[in-house]
Order: sequence, then C-alpha cells, then structure tokens
Amino acid sequence: MAIRIDRVVTRGGDRGQTSLGNGARVEKDDPRIEALGTLDEANAVIGVLRAACPPDTHDAQFLLRIQSLLFDIGGITCQPDRSADAFPAGAAAMDILETEIERLRAQQPALRSFVLPGGTPAAAHAHLARTVIRRAERRMISLHRASPLPPAILSCLNRLSDYFFVLGRHFNADGRDDIAWLPGRFSA
Repeated sequence: MAIRIDRVVTRGGDRGQTSLGNGARVEKDDPRIEALGTLDEANAVIGVLRAACPPDTHDAQFLLRIQSLLFDIGGITCQPDRSADAFPAGAAAMDILETEIERLRAQQPALRSFVLPGGTPAAAHAHLARTVIRRAERRMISLHRASPLPPAILSCLNRLSDYFFVLGRHFNADGRDDIAWLPGRFSA
C-alpha cells in the first residue's frame, strides 16, 4: 500500500470536525474518533515502551509488529461502511499473540498475588500500555454497539492487554521482581 501525505496542516479540523476513511465528516468527539484516538494513544505508549527496549531484541521487534497491528485495526475502524468481516488477518493475529503470551508466561512463576504496576522502567511502560489498551478496548466495545466491528478486533485488543501484562512480568525478571499487592498496607 502506498501512502502519500503532502500536507500536515490542512485546517480541515479547525471547527471541531475531522474526516473518516470514507471521506465522511464527523465531530472530533464522535465515538468512532474517540476509539481511534485511544488506539493512537496506545500506539504512542507502545512506542515509548519500545524505546525502553534494546533495539534488536525479539521484544522490540514484536512491539513493532503490534504497532502495525494497531494501525491495521485503526484503518478498518475509520471506515464505517466496511463489513463486519473486514479483518481477515484477525485469526492469524490472535494465534500469534497467544503463542507469544504462552512463550513469555511459561518462564514465569504462578501468580500468588495481584501485581502492582511498576518495577523496571520497561515493566512500568508495559503496564501503562496494558491499561491504555484496555481503555481502547472499552471505546471499541462502545462503538461496536452502535456500528458493528469485526469481532476479531475486540478479541485482539483483549489479548493485547494479556500480552502486556505478561510482558511487564517478563521485564521484571520474569515475575521474580514483581511488586505484589499487599492488602491493607496503606493503613498499617
């Protein structure tokens, strides 16, 4: 696919509207734009996480693939007239994500507590990515109620939050340096 962007400043959004992929103009607070904006935010957070990884590692390369996946999902979402089965790569994406989740999880001890976000900088960024992906998932579910999306999009976002959870543990010495939740600790 060839993309060409000749201008960044178009003034087309100066009055609170923007264009969808099919050319339709909508308000910038439209549920579809809210969902797309949250996907964009998730992608930016993943970019920060990827910058915290050594560049030539499997983790950095896999994060780059996830960023491309989020752009694919955004490309489908920005076109409201696309059919609900317009995500043919969805099944393969799910398989790849589940394989990667299991690869990481297999190296980690079983959980004995809830895990607090934090630890190494990369782990903290992974937990932030998880929470933003969860918000994107909620926005996409709201949009899906009004305008059906390919179900695999919702499944992929759900699986991505699982991935970022195990990735956070991976960056905390595969869970050995996780920060465990200690109930009642604040009042003690």
